[in-house]
Amino acid sequence: MKAKKGDWVQIEKLLLKPEERTAPLPEDTKKVPLKMRVKGFLQNEDANIGDEVEILTLIGRRVTGTLVAINPKYEHDFGEPVPELLTIGIELRKILEGDSNA
Repeated sequence: MKAKKGDWVQIEKLLLKPEERTAPLPEDTKKVPLKMRVKGFLQNEDANIGDEVEILTLIGRRVTGTLVAINPKYEHDFGEPVPELLTIGIELRKILEGDSNA
């Protein structure tokens, strides 16, 4: 799949090699490079996965890196729901509205 200028993409950039990382890190962390991933709009005319590209982020930053995804999806979540937290909004509204049964 090929990306074209203006497509939403994700790049990866090496920030620190393992030997450049700071000493007080856990041993397993010190053994791997520090990389950043950034999403933005492709500025090159076209590109394939693995190409060095430039993107424009949503806040207007221009960043270069290796193209790793085209039209990337969001893969994070906030984990399992916490039952005690599910009703906080409802309870707070009652308190703010002066409901004495809250």
